[in-house]
Order: sequence, then structure tokens, then C-alpha cells
Amino acid sequence: MIHRAEAWVCVPVVALIVGLVVCNGQAQGRGGGAQPTARASAPKDFTGYWVAVVTEHWHLRMLMPPKGDFSMLPLNAEARRLSGMWTPAQDAGSECRAYGAPAIMRVPGRLHIHWADDNTLQIDTDSGTQTRLLHFGGAATPESATAMQPQWQGYSVAAFTNGPTPAEATGRAGRAGGPAGRGGRVPGPAGNLGVTTTRMKAGYLRKNGVPYSESTTLQEYYDTFTEPDGNSWLVVTSIITDPQYLTAPYATTNHFKKIPDGQGWDPTPCRADQVR
Repeated sequence: MIHRAEAWVCVPVVALIVGLVVCNGQAQGRGGGAQPTARASAPKDFTGYWVAVVTEHWHLRMLMPPKGDFSMLPLNAEARRLSGMWTPAQDAGSECRAYGAPAIMRVPGRLHIHWADDNTLQIDTDSGTQTRLLHFGGAATPESATAMQPQWQGYSVAAFTNGPTPAEATGRAGRAGGPAGRGGRVPGPAGNLGVTTTRMKAGYLRKNGVPYSESTTLQEYYDTFTEPDGNSWLVVTSIITDPQYLTAPYATTNHFKKIPDGQGWDPTPCRADQVR
């Protein structure tokens, strides 16, 4: 079972283990030459300013969810118990628990995506003033993987993928949140960028104390496209696996519309009392 866009669908476990398939035609130069950088081999341009467009579950994303509301989440008994005991006071001094990597793309706000260097894509959020670094190449550095202490945004390894197009993904699974298509497939991995994130500090999937643990793995697939009217969109499919608190993987899809520049960019600190 996988929890897809906050609705149950079935999928073989193998579908969740689809790795990041590096495009060989992009990764290797002809004649054994030097490999191009991630920036040079990017199949699409993910950079720019993007604003979240909330089209579903408005009451859970735009408002503070009521205490004990963990509807549509595949929580085990311990996670439900902890959620039921949560109070805002216990987050004093640790307001960023709901702004970690598994939850930050659900927080309404703006993204600024840009290249920190030729092999590191950076995502800044104005909500919570968070920074995510997506490392291409897969090699761990002394500051990465097991060598690093858990952080809110963890350590992310990225690769350009051979995933299906959005149209193919939609055809496989029908409407978002609906049953999987033939073969039990879900909408994903859709797009041209895959990201795996680990080494995250324990935090919240929702601001009302729904927990995720440091054992959590976040798998993401990014796609961008431009409609005939000229509007550009970023679609991020996230699959969260947590053996400590979730009874099944939990998946969401989040949408962002490209905006011309940083007008309206409003960095604000993490807040435990409400969603911006």
C-alpha cells in the first residue's frame, strides 16, 4: 500500500524502490571525455521563483489543523498517541519541526531555486527561511551521509532521471488520489529530476504534532512544463517512508507556478502556531 496524495492506492513495493536512473547519454561525454556538470546536463530549467498553488486540502495547509486531526495519514498507534498528546507549548524553541524536508513543500509560500555551484541545486523557501541543497554525483563528502548530524533539511542526493512525462503518469494513475492504473502504478516517478533525502531531524508532517522520525527517507520527483498560455509550472511528487511512525509510504503532489522575479519574496521564521 502507498498513501498517494492523501488517499489510499495499492502499488507493488518494487515501484517504491525505483532508483534515480542517471541519463547515460548526458552523464558521459563521447569518446571518454570529461563528464558534463549537472548544470550543463540539466534536461530542463528548474531555476527561478515559484509560488505554491494550493488546490486541495486547503483546510490542512492554509489553516492550523485541529489537535488530533491526522485524517488520511497512514499512522501507527504510537504516532496517533503522540499526536493526541501534542500541545503548541512543547514546540517552544523548536518551531521548525513542521518545516523539515518531508513537510516543507506542503507549506504555502515561495521557492527560489538556483544553482549554488555546477553540481549543487539550491532551494530556498521564504516560509520558515529554509535552504535545501540537492547534491548531484551521488558521492558522499565528509559533511554528508553518516558523517553529518541530522538537520531539518537532511542530506539530499539528486540525479536527472528517465521518468515518465506528466501525461504518461496521469494516464497510469488517473486522477490524483484515485486508484492506481494497470500494474498498480502511481503518478511517478514523473519528471526529470529525482531526489533522495536522509539524515533528517525528527519533525512533524503536520503542524499539529503528527510526527516523523530520524529514520525517515524522502523520495522526490520534480517536473516542470509550460502551458500554451505561457504559464510555467513545477510539480513535486514526494514519497515519505518512516518505519517508526508510518504503516505505509505516504505520498503527496505539490504544485508551484513560476513568477517573473522575487517580488513578494517574504522570508519569515518558522512558526509553531499557524501556517502562513
